[in-house]
Amino acid sequence: MLAAYLVLLAANVVYGTSYVATRVTLGSVPPATLALLRLVLGSLVLFPLARLDPAGPALSRGDRWKVAWMGILGFAGAFVLANWGIGASTATNAALLIVVEPVSLMLLGPLLLGERLARREAVGAALAVAGAVLVVVNGIPGVTETLAPHWRGDVLLVLSGLAYASYSLFGRDVLGRHPALRVTAWSILWGVAALLPLAAAEWMDGRRPVWTQAAVAGTLYLALVITAFGYLAWNWALRRVEAARAAIFLNVQPVVGALLGVALLGEPLTAFTLAGGALIVAGLAAAFGNAGR
Repeated sequence: MLAAYLVLLAANVVYGTSYVATRVTLGSVPPATLALLRLVLGSLVLFPLARLDPAGPALSRGDRWKVAWMGILGFAGAFVLANWGIGASTATNAALLIVVEPVSLMLLGPLLLGERLARREAVGAALAVAGAVLVVVNGIPGVTETLAPHWRGDVLLVLSGLAYASYSLFGRDVLGRHPALRVTAWSILWGVAALLPLAAAEWMDGRRPVWTQAAVAGTLYLALVITAFGYLAWNWALRRVEAARAAIFLNVQPVVGALLGVALLGEPLTAFTLAGGALIVAGLAAAFGNAGR
């Protein structure tokens, strides 16, 4: 179990780098096209690896449908909604989707999967979510007024967070019976199928990529590191950890994103960032302090 927790922590540190990469890449690559390229390039890595994986039991009809929805909602829907939302909102608001996902998993996991958090874990989760919100809001005066002008983008970002959560909610049960590599590869294929019409519409509308060096590097990073290996690591851990518990680690992402904003984008490191990071660390320590003992 401790190994799965460490993988979840490492995966979410890596996920936290995706927001800077996405912000840079969207300047040259349209949203649906970027989402499609992430999945196509990711599948080129995962499908050859899946062929080397020992054969397991065949997917039942019900499992095939769950894998399909993982790809359609959890990959295609989440990626394109997030990209559209970032374009219509602000970088600060975009970080809210990180909070929507773990909250959704912690609320829906018990209802849909019958999973329960222990009291210590629930307290840790609350601290971690509070820390994530503090990092995201960052003490902005008049938050409601600041957010209101971007409500269309914010709605898309909230829907994106729900779509990200659906990936784990559909996948938790399937991953208990089938190898993570196979499930990840097939769910990506369904995501590709769902994104093809949206990317084609962008091309027909004249919105096409401009392949600068930054755009190429950003697309490859998002496809290979975040999508292929990041989701494979997440699914490997999700086979061993309940979705509601895995959700707590998602709150690491705003801290990573804030630190990268300071280092790469020149954003200020505020007291709210530091306080939120401390709450997230405290929440993880409270929830998993006895892990592996």
